Amino acid sequence: MTITSAVPRPARSTPVALARCLLSGGVAGASLAALVVGAVIESAPLFVTGLVLPALYGLVFFLSGVPRRAREAAVVPCTALAVIESREAVGGETSDVPVRFDLTVVPDDAPAYRVDVTQDINLVDLPDYRPRGVVVVQYPPERPWRVRIVKRPTPQWEKRAASARLDPAPGTPVVAAPPEGRGFGFAVLLGLLLGAAVVVLFMREDLFGGGGTAEPPSAVRPSVSSTSSTTVVSSASATVSLGAGRSFLDEGEPGRALGSLAEGADTSRALTVVVQERLLSVVFSPAGTRAAGFDPRALPYGRFPALVEEATTSLGVRSPLTWQITADRLTGPLTVRVVVTGAQGVASLEADGRGKVVRRAPAR
Repeated sequence: MTITSAVPRPARSTPVALARCLLSGGVAGASLAALVVGAVIESAPLFVTGLVLPALYGLVFFLSGVPRRAREAAVVPCTALAVIESREAVGGETSDVPVRFDLTVVPDDAPAYRVDVTQDINLVDLPDYRPRGVVVVQYPPERPWRVRIVKRPTPQWEKRAASARLDPAPGTPVVAAPPEGRGFGFAVLLGLLLGAAVVVLFMREDLFGGGGTAEPPSAVRPSVSSTSSTTVVSSASATVSLGAGRSFLDEGEPGRALGSLAEGADTSRALTVVVQERLLSVVFSPAGTRAAGFDPRALPYGRFPALVEEATTSLGVRSPLTWQITADRLTGPLTVRVVVTGAQGVASLEADGRGKVVRRAPAR
């Protein structure tokens, strides 16, 4: 069979995507500003708001997408044959590893096209997906780039795939998701600035007005150090902000940050640890309580770069805008969550106290 080709027309971006990017940036900016301002003025409600706001936004974002996902689920997907041009395992430490496939999709009633997809494949089944092999795939009619390999096709399609012989077509065009363009990045930046400005303006009296002349008691007096990073420690919380060009995914940064926190607080009673690109925040349990806490120095910081890499590359968020790692032990064992937001939605993965991934929630 000879493959003919023409480019399927992808769906174009709408202003809704721009509004979503603006809102995502606003939530991220407001959350960061609330964490920093709450730590500086020692406002526990504001600090907790900075922690809870991204989670609430993610929940609302998920619930608002339920009708759309229901409509998409009601649409019968297109089924077609595809040729595996190449494959490459891109990581993974479990029996299911993410594999990047270069496919030539050959629909029955449309021209063929090339597409790159990443899909989890069990190591036992990996030999079944050899280059130049024919597989059965499905994709939404309006989104031909969202191709998924059907691991257990119907007997009819399985028979067709076994007997098909598809000739290569070097000129077959590649189909991908519509590019976001500069407008999306500008919308995220604008939302980030607006969100941070709203929090700072709302709390300007406490930040710049003094908020009273009394000195804070020695037990809760914040200790601040400023070189290439800034550390703020109180009895209820602590934050470390890194300077430009540094990241908490860099080797050794979390250890240095926790060393500076240990000088002004009992780090063994942490309730929540939040890690972002250049901000590490810790919320402590109140003194004298029996709340279940943990020592943040025991977190698997060495696994954080790999967890962020997996969340930003294999969960369907092709252009991640923000990421956040949250570790807590409010009830049950220690849990580490990585949340990634982007134009495609919100994705997350969950790991145990050793950094082993136990659950994934791809973007929808």
